[in-house]
Amino acid sequence: MPYPPSFPPRQSPRTPQSPEYQLAGAQPCRRSGGLPTPKIPPQAASPTCTSPNLKETPRITPDSMPSTMPEIFMRSPWVIQEAWIGGVSTRRVDDLVQAMGLTGISKSTVSKLCKDIDERVNAFLDRPLAGDWPYLWLDATYLKQREGGRIVSVAAIIAVAVNTDGRREIVGLHIGPSEAETFWSTFLKSMLRRGLRGVKLVISDAHEGLKTAIRRVMGASWQRCRVHWMRNALSYVPKAQQSMVAAALRQAFIQPDRSNASQTLRHVADQLRGKWPKLGAFIDDSEIDVLAHMDFPAQHRTKIHSTNPLERLNKEVKRRSDVVGIFPNEGSIIRLIGAVLLEANDEWQTQNRYMQIEAMAELAPLLIDIKPAEITTVAA
Repeated sequence: MPYPPSFPPRQSPRTPQSPEYQLAGAQPCRRSGGLPTPKIPPQAASPTCTSPNLKETPRITPDSMPSTMPEIFMRSPWVIQEAWIGGVSTRRVDDLVQAMGLTGISKSTVSKLCKDIDERVNAFLDRPLAGDWPYLWLDATYLKQREGGRIVSVAAIIAVAVNTDGRREIVGLHIGPSEAETFWSTFLKSMLRRGLRGVKLVISDAHEGLKTAIRRVMGASWQRCRVHWMRNALSYVPKAQQSMVAAALRQAFIQPDRSNASQTLRHVADQLRGKWPKLGAFIDDSEIDVLAHMDFPAQHRTKIHSTNPLERLNKEVKRRSDVVGIFPNEGSIIRLIGAVLLEANDEWQTQNRYMQIEAMAELAPLLIDIKPAEITTVAA
């Protein structure tokens, strides 16, 4: 019976007479000595291919390469600048160059290359500020500097502000030998001349000179950093009782408004006053300062009650300054710290808004009837 057209006929099994067995020279169920090597006939014509003209291709010779590593950096100074900003010290740059088998690069050459950063840093720190900035954070980092043949400690003040669009920016850097009122007033006035306006709340630690400068220059409310306030409060309590006292104080900060928070804080102070009178007096003197953020929108309170938004920035500044150790002068501090701040500020601009813009719209009518809180002058 013939197969249908769609089904080909079944192939017959292999037999010793099959072409495969004849080609291999093997018998059924036995191994053969191997397949014969086929003979490949020669090609009719040899293949041809084209190759590039090497005489026209420019070659890299030792004469065309820079002879020393400093010359390479001179041709591309941004390489050493970015490495220096990223945390590579001038000494480590020289060690790295020598490890590569080159002649090395002196520390003075690295310093000269890094001076080109001054123009970018000064343009960033002196840029004009436009619009309103309701919130301003201030914090100090202490660095070591050579002055008159001795090593002194100087304060690097970093200012961060949030505008009405909910975006934060680094708005200032100031270096000074102390935290006196004149130092803070000079810094705040310099930012006002650049266009800083509309400040409603200043968040910082309890510095006497700063508190007086805020009252005289800014005319804004002052929020004492709640994290530092809690540490100062617990210093009046034995270590074994600090967890209990901290839990009681936190009850005031979870209240929905300032009146309830103030009432709760006073109640806690009255309960603890009998056992720790100094703690009770400390709470009475600092109540207004630590609860100033309760007058502002609830969506913002988690970010304006302390200087925590600057903690990560300060850690990066300290990491870079520890590489240097001791700065030779104030200009070197501004160059390095300013470059770190410039890089951080550029990164912030690519992120989402730091604060909700809807709450910013509620901030303007809310602050019309709010008077700046009286800043106490009791030492921390």
